Amino acid sequence: MKNYKKFAESIISSYAGIFFVDRYFVGFLLLILSFINPNIGISGLLCVISSYIFAKFLGMHEQFLSSGFYTYNPLLVGLSIGYLFKFNLLTLFLVSISGIITFLLTFSLVSVLYQYLKLPVLSLPFVVVSCIVYLASSQYSNLFINGFYPQTPIFEWVNKLPLWFVGLTRALGAIVFLPNVISGFIILLAIFFVSRILFFLAVTGYFAGTLTIAAFTGSFVQAFSNVNSFNFILIAMALGGVFLIPNVKSYSISIIAVVSSSIFLYAIEKIWYQYGVPVFTLPFNIASMMFLYVLGLLNFPLITKFYRGTPEKTLDHYLTYNSRFPGTYRTLSLPFSGEWTVWQGINGKWTHKGAWMYAIDFVITDENGKTYSGDEKIIDNYYCFRKPILSPARGRVVKIINDIEDNPVGTVNKDNNWGNLILIYDERGFYVLICHLLKGSIRVKEGDWVERGRILALCGNSGYSPQPHIHIHVQLTNNIGAPTVPFSFIQYIDSNNRYHSNDIPKENQRLAPLFTDKVMDFKMSFLLDEQMEFELEKGGTKVKDVKLSVKMDSSGEFYLESGNGRLYFTKWEGTFYVNRIEGKVEPELKAIFLALPRLPLTYRQGMEWDDCIPTHLVLNGVRKDITLLKNYLYLSNCAVRGTYKFTSDSEIAGYIEPCNIKTHTVLHETKGFSKIEVAFKETKITLRRCENG
Repeated sequence: MKNYKKFAESIISSYAGIFFVDRYFVGFLLLILSFINPNIGISGLLCVISSYIFAKFLGMHEQFLSSGFYTYNPLLVGLSIGYLFKFNLLTLFLVSISGIITFLLTFSLVSVLYQYLKLPVLSLPFVVVSCIVYLASSQYSNLFINGFYPQTPIFEWVNKLPLWFVGLTRALGAIVFLPNVISGFIILLAIFFVSRILFFLAVTGYFAGTLTIAAFTGSFVQAFSNVNSFNFILIAMALGGVFLIPNVKSYSISIIAVVSSSIFLYAIEKIWYQYGVPVFTLPFNIASMMFLYVLGLLNFPLITKFYRGTPEKTLDHYLTYNSRFPGTYRTLSLPFSGEWTVWQGINGKWTHKGAWMYAIDFVITDENGKTYSGDEKIIDNYYCFRKPILSPARGRVVKIINDIEDNPVGTVNKDNNWGNLILIYDERGFYVLICHLLKGSIRVKEGDWVERGRILALCGNSGYSPQPHIHIHVQLTNNIGAPTVPFSFIQYIDSNNRYHSNDIPKENQRLAPLFTDKVMDFKMSFLLDEQMEFELEKGGTKVKDVKLSVKMDSSGEFYLESGNGRLYFTKWEGTFYVNRIEGKVEPELKAIFLALPRLPLTYRQGMEWDDCIPTHLVLNGVRKDITLLKNYLYLSNCAVRGTYKFTSDSEIAGYIEPCNIKTHTVLHETKGFSKIEVAFKETKITLRRCENG
C-alpha cells in the first residue's frame, strides 16, 4: 500500500512541477483538468506512468522520482501527443515509447547541462521529443490527427469578456494544452492560492510580453490572441521566483528576459510553422537558460541554491539561512585564550583594504579601552605583548619567519610588512596566516602538523605594526601577501555574555573562545535508528503519543522522523543545529524547532544567543503575506527572531518576537531533552519525555 501511495504522489508531483510548485492539490487539479479533453488526459497520464515504470526498471531510486523532476517532461510530451492525435491502441504505443525517450533525454541533459553549464534542464526534453513526434507524424498514416478538429468548445459568453483576460487565461491553459478560458482561470486561481509571488509574476510577465508584441505589431488583438504568450508567463515565473531569489532585482531581470524573448517567439513561429510544428516552450528555454548562464558566470549572489517548492518558502529559507549562519565554511578558532578585542576588522580603516580587506587584528584592552598600562612608549606595558598565540586551525605548517626584530612602539617596519609569521595549510583547501609575532618565539617548524589550540608563538610587534597585536587572515595560495578571502570564527562569547556559533566579529568587540563540553556533546549525539518516546500535550491535555526516530537520507543528512514530518539537524563546530522541517509540519517537530533551533555544546551561566526562525512556522494568513511581501521587495533581515538563555546547566528559556512566544527546554540527563514547552497566546504545547523513552 505504501508503494502505491508513493507512486501516486510521484505522478501528481509531475503535474505540479509544470508550474514550479510542490503542492499535491495543484497536481491533482491539473490531472483532473487534463481530462476535459480525454485524449490529452489519457495520453499525459500514460506517458508519465510509462516513464516512471521504465525509470524504476532501470533501478532509479524512488526518492529521486518522488519530486516529479524526472517525469514532468514526459508528462508534457504525453499532453502534446494527446493534443495532436486521437487516442487508440497505436497512440498508446507511441505515448509509451515517447515517455521512455523523454525520460532518457531528461536524465542525460540533467547531467550534461548541470555538469558543464550549471543550468537546469527546464522543459527542453519536452520540446525536443515533441518536435520529433510532430515531424514524424506526417509519415504516420495510421495515426488519426486530432489537430484538424476543434480542441475546446467555444462559448458565446467568452466574446463578452475583456480581450486581455481571455488572452491571459487561454495562455495559462495552453501550458497544459488546454487553451481555453475556463481551464486557464482555474489554473490562475490555483496559482494565486499557492503563491502570490508566482501569481504576480505570471500576470506581469504575460502583460510585459504581450504589450511588447503589441508595440511591435501595432495590434493589441494580435498580441492578446497569441496563445504562445504562455512562454512569457513561464519566463517570468522561472526567473523572478524560482531560479532567482524573489526580490525587486530578480523581478526586473525576469521582465527584461520576457521582453527579449518576444523576438525569439516570432522568429521561431515564422520558421517552425512551415513544418506544422508549434513553438512549444522553446522561447522560454532559450531566454531562461541564456540569462541564468550569464548570471552564473557573473556569480550573481541571488541565484537560488535550494528551491523549497514555492518562491515564498524559498525566500523565507534564504533570509533565515543568511541570518542564522552569518559566517563562512572557512571556519577558524580564535587564536588566543582569555578575552581580546578586535582592533581592526574586515575592510578596516587602516590597512585592511582592497585585496587584503578580509583580515582581523586583535589586541587586549582594559575596562577603559586602553591597550596598555603606564607609559605607552614601553612595549612591555602592552597587555597582549608576549601573550601565547594558539593555532586557529588544524593543518600543516608550511612557512615560518622568526628572526625579524620587534619595533619600538610607534614605529613600523615597511620592508617586512608581515613581520614574524606562521603560515598553516588547512586540509580544507586554504592557508591561514598569523603575523606580527615576537622574534624567536615561534615553537613550531615548517612541516609540523598542528591541531587547534596548540601554542604556536608569542604576540609581538614585528613588521608593519605600531603597537603589539596579532593579525590573522585566510588566503588561497602559499605566497606571503597573497589576496585574502572571507573567513569566520566559531564558538566564542562576547562581553555581553552572548554566544556566537559561527560569526565575523566587529571592530571594538571584546570576545573570548569557548570549548566544547564533552558531556553536552554526548547529549546531542543521536545515533541512527535511535528512538525517543514522548507525550504531546496541548493546553494541559494529552493529545497523542510521539515516537521520534533518528534517520538518515540519501545525501547523508540526519533527521528526526515523526509521522509524515522530518526535522533535519546537524552538529557542527561545537554547536547543535536544527536546520529545517520537510514534509508535514508535525506539532512536536515545530515545538522542537521553536524551542531549540540551536544549542551551544558548552555551558556558561546566563549565556544568551540569538537565532532566526522561519516565518512560515509562526506567522500565517495576511500577516505572513505582508511580511513575505516586504521581504520580497527589500530582502530585509529575518522577520522572526528568537533569543535563548541558559537558566541552569540543563535548562534553556527562549522568547520569540514579534510573536510573543515563550519556550522552555529541559535537557535530558543522558541524551537529548526531557521536556519542551512552547507557549503561544492561545495555548501551550508540551512535549514530555516518557520514562522508558
